[in-house]
Amino acid sequence: MDASVAKKRRMESSNGSGTEKDSDQTSYVETTSENGKTSLMFGLKEEVGTLARTLKLFEEHNINLSQIESRPSKRNPGNYEFFVLCEESTEKLDSIITKLQEKAVYVHIMSRSQKENSSSVKEIPWFPRKIKDTDEFANNILSYGSELDSDHPGFTDTVYRARRKEFADIAFNYKYNTPIPRVTYTEDEIKTWGTMFRELTKLFPTHACREFNHIFPLLVENCGYREDNIPQLEDVSSFLKDCTGFSLRPVAGLLSSRDFLAGLAFRVFHSTQYIRHGSNPWYTPEPDVCHELIGHVPLFADPSFAQFSQEIGLASLGAPDEFIEKLATCYWFTVEFGMCIQNGEHKAYGAGLLSSYGELQYCLTDKPEIRRFEPAKTALQKYPVTNFQPVYFVAESFEDAKDKMRHYAASIPRPFSLRYNAYTQSVEVLEKKQQLKDLAQSIKGDLSILIDAVNKVN
Repeated sequence: MDASVAKKRRMESSNGSGTEKDSDQTSYVETTSENGKTSLMFGLKEEVGTLARTLKLFEEHNINLSQIESRPSKRNPGNYEFFVLCEESTEKLDSIITKLQEKAVYVHIMSRSQKENSSSVKEIPWFPRKIKDTDEFANNILSYGSELDSDHPGFTDTVYRARRKEFADIAFNYKYNTPIPRVTYTEDEIKTWGTMFRELTKLFPTHACREFNHIFPLLVENCGYREDNIPQLEDVSSFLKDCTGFSLRPVAGLLSSRDFLAGLAFRVFHSTQYIRHGSNPWYTPEPDVCHELIGHVPLFADPSFAQFSQEIGLASLGAPDEFIEKLATCYWFTVEFGMCIQNGEHKAYGAGLLSSYGELQYCLTDKPEIRRFEPAKTALQKYPVTNFQPVYFVAESFEDAKDKMRHYAASIPRPFSLRYNAYTQSVEVLEKKQQLKDLAQSIKGDLSILIDAVNKVN
């Protein structure tokens, strides 16, 4: 589900995605070093055998432990944290600390001479390393799901609330690499979808970007996009995988910005499966299947846009909280409300525009202010979440936006570099010479293919 930036989500009157930082922390690693010894404190998820498996890491790396203690976690009531004293200096523990970080949410590294709350403490938030790790946070929703706020159009509708629970149960029980359960939508749900579909498709030829208009007919042909049919997430996900490697994952409600963006790093889009309340098909305070499938999905099938979306996700992995907010704002003004220039005219490519009949018309008038997309400036722009946007940012092209995001991501203070491995669908932390050599060889191989192809074309 589209969970990018705001604390509340509204769509068809001003379409966007709402999220905020989830402060729940389940594990962390903390180290101190003195006299050639290192103290580590780490919290682990409450699982059978988790401590034994963790201590096995020290044995495998020939690390002697002279002290082991445990205590109830103060940061995560109900769980335990562990203290171990290693007979090695911090410098010799890099490999095992890296493995601990794979299971940790926060990493704290400081010497005994530093105060507990010193500003020199380095914090690295946990982030997924493999696509399967999306199972770890997919159900950490912030709001909605089957529980609706009192101002939600369906709050007093018991039938709608029961239906929402059905969708929430599907999302909660879903695991990576399994088929997304199919849903039989009701006549009322299809009617609501049909109202949106019918009116929006009238505007696409003149208001949407050329990439969107190229792909949308393919969805009609291959995925059952029709006025009288709500497509199935599994069919759409298979289509996207064939096009760009993107996939859909059902979600019950709003995710935190960090979790949602982390999914994009693996080309995973968390999508809702339920539909807005039929009493007002032009408005919803949250993402729904109309917004996801009509607004978002088409451009995830475009290679340049897919790469741009993934760049934002990769930039978020391990980034400090303040940069997560900035990246989420960039997401808001691009993937949600982005505009581009084509043949000298402004066109919409943001999902919040393409799934909003009212705002799609409004964005091309002379009422809003139009600015050029520059990530460092865009990231600081404030925005409303319940009205049409007063400011839109325009990109020259998806390629131009992607290059700018890469440049901006390089300014994020992270003590490591990342590389996405498309073969294993995993993120590699580049910290060893052999990894850099392997990367150089891969680039060299691709360059040889490029030169050969250019010569043959010429």
